[in-house]
Amino acid sequence: MKKMWQLWLTAVLAVLLLTACGGADDNKDKGTDNNAATTEQSDKDNGSDSAASEDADAATYPMTIKDATGVEITLEKAPETIISTLPSNTEILFALGLDDEIVAVDDYSDFPEDATKKEKIGDMNLNIEKIISMNPEMVFGHEMSLPGSEAGYQQIRDAGIPVYIVKNAMNFDETYSTIEAIGEATGKTEEAAKIVEDMKAKVEEVVAKTDGIETPKRVIVETSDVPEIYVPGKNTFMQEILDKIGAENVVTEEGWIMISPEEIVKQNPDVMVIMHDYTPDVINSVKKRDGFADITAVKEDQVVQVDSNLTSRTGPRLAEGLEEVARAVYPEAFK
Repeated sequence: MKKMWQLWLTAVLAVLLLTACGGADDNKDKGTDNNAATTEQSDKDNGSDSAASEDADAATYPMTIKDATGVEITLEKAPETIISTLPSNTEILFALGLDDEIVAVDDYSDFPEDATKKEKIGDMNLNIEKIISMNPEMVFGHEMSLPGSEAGYQQIRDAGIPVYIVKNAMNFDETYSTIEAIGEATGKTEEAAKIVEDMKAKVEEVVAKTDGIETPKRVIVETSDVPEIYVPGKNTFMQEILDKIGAENVVTEEGWIMISPEEIVKQNPDVMVIMHDYTPDVINSVKKRDGFADITAVKEDQVVQVDSNLTSRTGPRLAEGLEEVARAVYPEAFK
């Protein structure tokens, strides 16, 4: 299951990046009424804006919020039963203290541990009938899953259940905004503000530790194994992470690209960050690829594995992911 998730995630990120570069399509008409919320299509700009009170200290109802696709949702009260369809949403919701309100999550939501004890509603293919039968007061979808789930989300709306599509955050600032938006939608604005504050403090701490590095290390980040090795290049979240810690990405192309082992040997990175773990003994497996014995990262034992969930799930653990990548690239800065 983990292999399928990591491969799917990499593929979707590549598609979304192309979509972002090409511009967003016009939103399709959407709309439904519900006891706790009503949704209607807005012709305003996409985002996570609020038409309710601007008081950030507490949620005030009724409030109208707008999701990443431009759909407006009017809430009469904070949702008391919630379904999450993506791990990043789940992690944010739990961090906001909504353990009791979360009634179901997707099959890949495995953090925190309590998420594994929740009812499951499918993987990349959501069990729409099950979601509707549970009749939650809010379903948190995600832009990332729209290519395969948009019709399903609309089916849920047609059943009278509000669906909030969370923006696919492409950098730290958008992640902070996403957490704040979900906090607003659930009546947890203060909790969201504290999460963001703590994340920013951690980011500053990590950046300070690597700020004195004089010679940037050349890094490649693998998110999938042979035969289809995918790596992030420019204009990706990982590029921002490498920029923050003062490392050089050996991949100069835009977006997520497939790269050959021979090209990795040619680039000769100082550090290889491995963010896939579905291959047994993955580090030794990487080192034993043809020609890799000549790579600086292999010769100096700088092939390091980092939990991909820390950087691919744009939620509260992202700052922790930044630190783990920094430790992998510049271990000397953390001694």
